[in-house]
Amino acid sequence: MDLKALAVSALAQNKKAALLIGGAGIAALGLGLGYKYLRKPEKVVRVGVVSQLFIHPLKSGKAVSVALAECQNMGLKFGELQDRHWLVVTEDGRMVTGRQEPRLVLVSLTCEGGQVCLNGPNMEELRFPIKQPDKPVIDCRVFSTDIQGRDCGDEASHWLNHYLGAEKTFRLVHFEPQMKARRPVEKVPLFPQYEQVAYSDIGPVMLLSEASVKDLSSKLEKDVTVDRFRPNIVIGDCEAFDEDSWEEIQIGSVRLQRVMSCDRCIFITVDPETGIINRKEPLETLKSYRLCNPSEKHIYKSSPLFGQLHTVKKTGILQVGDVVYKISR
Repeated sequence: MDLKALAVSALAQNKKAALLIGGAGIAALGLGLGYKYLRKPEKVVRVGVVSQLFIHPLKSGKAVSVALAECQNMGLKFGELQDRHWLVVTEDGRMVTGRQEPRLVLVSLTCEGGQVCLNGPNMEELRFPIKQPDKPVIDCRVFSTDIQGRDCGDEASHWLNHYLGAEKTFRLVHFEPQMKARRPVEKVPLFPQYEQVAYSDIGPVMLLSEASVKDLSSKLEKDVTVDRFRPNIVIGDCEAFDEDSWEEIQIGSVRLQRVMSCDRCIFITVDPETGIINRKEPLETLKSYRLCNPSEKHIYKSSPLFGQLHTVKKTGILQVGDVVYKISR
């Protein structure tokens, strides 16, 4: 090969190498820019503070106020108390709530030394073991979804029958870790496929602000308290209904993702102090100013909205006094 041919060959090879290097550089630059703009840095803004934490061990039962709680994927937990993990059912396994039996809101279920403690007005305390592997597992129905529960025994059943004073026979059941949980997506498609709950209506965590309750009370003849709405997390130091716009929040090490507003039913007309249902307020007042946008009627229909339902993106510990941060990108 003569000198001219060698020069042409070298030039061709160098040009090819330059093109390869240039192409790789452009690709790398593109990936870098893509990452920069697709993975935008998080913006963290303080929006409030946790003022109260509630666990409702018995569905429709009395709330347990705690200063600290584990925030797990299926809701709040403190010791043996797990949110909505006990349920009253009829003999055929259908759930019973304060909608049908308003005086359930006065029933306290707590745990102490490996035992469940049941208390209610004018009733003697009943204690029985939390774990009763010899008791049967009952097939239950929560709304239209099948779920199981471990029967808590005849004594608990007799206690409930006496307290509620009805001709029906009631049973108390307990959801255990090995049981198949319910999937909220089967009731509301807005929830992720993987999300699971025990006996909660829909979501694992409900959040509400003190200011929203105060705003509602200002429109009523008689003030209402936050426990009427059965939240898990109550937020202070914010404006009324600020929580409606918090799509993602950080509290301590816990990360929560808003899924939807909490649509309200006749249950909020049960007074948590007396167990009396009036079937009107504060539901009617909420309907006067807290209905959904027309575009969301297929989700909420004619129910008023009050509070927000969240899923747990990152588990951890929640404490009263924790600062709440809104996350945006």
